[in-house]
Amino acid sequence: MKRKPSPSSKTSSAKPARAASGARSKAAPSPKPVVKRVKPAPAQTPEITTTKQSQLITLLRSAAGASMEQMMALTGWQPHTVRGMLSGSLRKRLGLDVQCQRVDGVHLYRIVEAAAA
Repeated sequence: MKRKPSPSSKTSSAKPARAASGARSKAAPSPKPVVKRVKPAPAQTPEITTTKQSQLITLLRSAAGASMEQMMALTGWQPHTVRGMLSGSLRKRLGLDVQCQRVDGVHLYRIVEAAAA
C-alpha cells in the first residue's frame, strides 16, 4: 500500500520564486595578473646520451661493417629487433643506405656513404 502525501507537506517543500533574469547582478571580472615566463639558461655542458641506435650506427659505419651477432651483443637485442631497426629506423626513417654482403658465409651489414656528386 502506498501512502499519499498530506496536503500540508506540499506547502513546506515549495520552491521559492525566482528573481527575473535581468535582476541578476554580475560583478565585473577582475583582470588576471600578467605572468612573465623566463626561459631557463642553457646548460653549460650538454649531456651526451649514447643510445643503442647511435651505437649501432657507429658500428655499421666502420669499414668492416658488422655481423648480426656483433649487433646483438652490442645492443642486447634479439635478431628480429636488430633487423627491424635496420629496416625501419635506419633505412626508412633516417634514409641511410644500409647494405648487406655475404663474406665467408656470414652476413655483414654496413652503412655506405653516398658518393659526392
